[in-house]
Amino acid sequence: MSTRQIEKSSSDPAEELENVDDFMSKASSFEVTLGKFQETVAKYKFMEFNYMNRKKGLETRIPEIKKTLTVVEFLISMQDSDESIETTFELNDTLWAAAKVKSTKTVYLWLGANVMLEYELQEAKELLETKLSTAQSTLDFVIEDLEFMREQITTMEVSILLYIKISDKKYYIAFAVLLFLNSRFFFTDIARVYNWDVKRRRHSKTDQSEEKS
Repeated sequence: MSTRQIEKSSSDPAEELENVDDFMSKASSFEVTLGKFQETVAKYKFMEFNYMNRKKGLETRIPEIKKTLTVVEFLISMQDSDESIETTFELNDTLWAAAKVKSTKTVYLWLGANVMLEYELQEAKELLETKLSTAQSTLDFVIEDLEFMREQITTMEVSILLYIKISDKKYYIAFAVLLFLNSRFFFTDIARVYNWDVKRRRHSKTDQSEEKS
């Protein structure tokens, strides 16, 4: 099983609250059920935060790999030339220096953790191409997983809104939950709850009229 499959399996898909009446007949107390909903949303948001950090890191890393690969490809094109290469190199964030570099057949690459190794140019090119391909594939997976996690959060938030709507609790509880969810609700979600409530009230009036008749 791949790392991505393990991560996906560790986050069970949120179940949409389709039949509210059936759910309410089996639900525990309001506080217990709401607490479970909040716990699940908090778990999803924590995982969403981790995915966003991974995405940000990869989006920073990929341009750096591309830049390094471009330099290595340039050195390969110049390795048989006797001309010196005029360039600039960075001393710190705001200071650069001019330099003349002779053609070379090797290059040093940072591998992380303060480790630098010498590679032949072609070997360095192949290594960077592999790293770039892996990073881009990982970014695609992270974006996909991030969208999956956001869908789970939205599903849980709609379920919470539905549950609060039909629980007949005071409005300050609903307001508190909305704050807890950082106002992630969409107008369509609220409209869905409203339409469900209208439908329920109509059925209730119909049943009452039939009983009177």
